[in-house]
Amino acid sequence: MSIPRISRQIAKALLTGGLVALAYMPAASAARIKDIVHVEGVRENILMGYGLVVGLNGTGDKLNNSGFTEQSLIAFLERQGVNTRGTQLKTKNVAAVTVTTMLPAFSRSGGHIDVTVSAMGDASNLQGGMLIATPLYGADGEVYAVAQGPLTLSGFKAEGQATTITKGVPTQGVIPNGAIIEREIDFHLNDLHELKLSLRNPDIATARAVALAIDAQIGPNVASVLDPTTIQMTVPPVYKGNVVQLLAEVEQLTVEPDQPARIVIDEASGTIVMGENVRISTVAVAQGNLTVRVEETPQVSQPAPETAEGAQTVVTPATAVTVSEEPGRRMAVLEHGATLKDLVRGLNALGIGPRDLITILKTIKAAGALQAEIEVR
Repeated sequence: MSIPRISRQIAKALLTGGLVALAYMPAASAARIKDIVHVEGVRENILMGYGLVVGLNGTGDKLNNSGFTEQSLIAFLERQGVNTRGTQLKTKNVAAVTVTTMLPAFSRSGGHIDVTVSAMGDASNLQGGMLIATPLYGADGEVYAVAQGPLTLSGFKAEGQATTITKGVPTQGVIPNGAIIEREIDFHLNDLHELKLSLRNPDIATARAVALAIDAQIGPNVASVLDPTTIQMTVPPVYKGNVVQLLAEVEQLTVEPDQPARIVIDEASGTIVMGENVRISTVAVAQGNLTVRVEETPQVSQPAPETAEGAQTVVTPATAVTVSEEPGRRMAVLEHGATLKDLVRGLNALGIGPRDLITILKTIKAAGALQAEIEVR
């Protein structure tokens, strides 16, 4: 029996049963430093608040089920000079919500940012609602923004007595530019004497390449590698008080990022992504395709009208079991030092689907022939 070699023509990557996705980065691909690092201290900050959405068309919280909504509504009305103590509120047009957003770095007072509004109680739809003034707090407990405005929803819900249609999530929406920044985060970039660049994908070889590129452009001994994630930069005297100019020059430099040999598998969708550095030792692979099919076709026996009283309708089970094994499956040899392309060619030569490919990759790894990390999501 002849054995198909990895030099066969590449089989189609789109196979019946799912999609095999391949990530291949050429060795000479270069990236800007600004695209692979971020500057420590230059970051977004999470803001969160609690508020009320009003103006709903009977789709808000049921106050007898959501005590926090009733308490919030009473407190709001009292702040407006309306006394509702001792009154049983029955409105269905109000919903308690959480309001979240990200405060960008260097945001200035008076600026606007988008906010996301999500229902907390049993409101069924926030369509047409208006968020009333809601303070947004940072991790330190201080108010950094105030949100208010009409909600925009991507989903909707329509229902009648017998049918309900729901698209997306009608209990979550956004308010574009819905929050006004009230407080700035005190951070003076130009006053720094040292900068730390953090790699988004930690790798010691990439960190060294970044440091070498910075030294070659800015000057010797400006950058040093602290760990696989962090490159420390000392601000040269010529850039004192003008760190922004230094970062502008550094961010445009290009390096060739290194990457570990890794295979990422998403079993839910059957997607497989392989890095360019995946290597295998000599291994032979065979894959069977045994299919067992069970079909139930019950037969119904209905008695004739003239049958004596007491006769009943009988359902007789009928089961058909078939077993098949697709012919033509042969063994593929993947030779020592085979690359990503060779690996895919050899496995696709077997005509397997992505689900079987996932199992084969795990088995090759268990055999010690796959020099790569497998990450299953």
